[in-house]
Amino acid sequence: MTDSPLPNCPKCSCEFTYEMDGLYVCPECAHEWAEIVAEEDDLEVVIKDANGVVLKDGDTVTVIKDLKVKGSSSVVKVGTKVKNIRLVAGDHDIDCKIPGIGAMGLKSEFVKKIS
Repeated sequence: MTDSPLPNCPKCSCEFTYEMDGLYVCPECAHEWAEIVAEEDDLEVVIKDANGVVLKDGDTVTVIKDLKVKGSSSVVKVGTKVKNIRLVAGDHDIDCKIPGIGAMGLKSEFVKKIS
């Protein structure tokens, strides 16, 4: 058992997790998750964009990488502006509507907040 201040993986309980780009990563099962900040009695999930800026519901972001849409031949192009995002728990932590494609989930590591 190591005396690491980092949390164990919530998926496989591996104790060898590490931090990369504001996310925790498990080297055994490749699970990635955002840090959780405890505030008083409830837990709040902190979700950050590719630059480490904290995101919140209603923000506007741009896509920083071409993303293939699963089950379709469509591609979300780099620079696509996505308005009024909604943060959710899970692997894809952003729910949004993308112009020309529709509702879908995005990973916060592939977006950049617009000020």
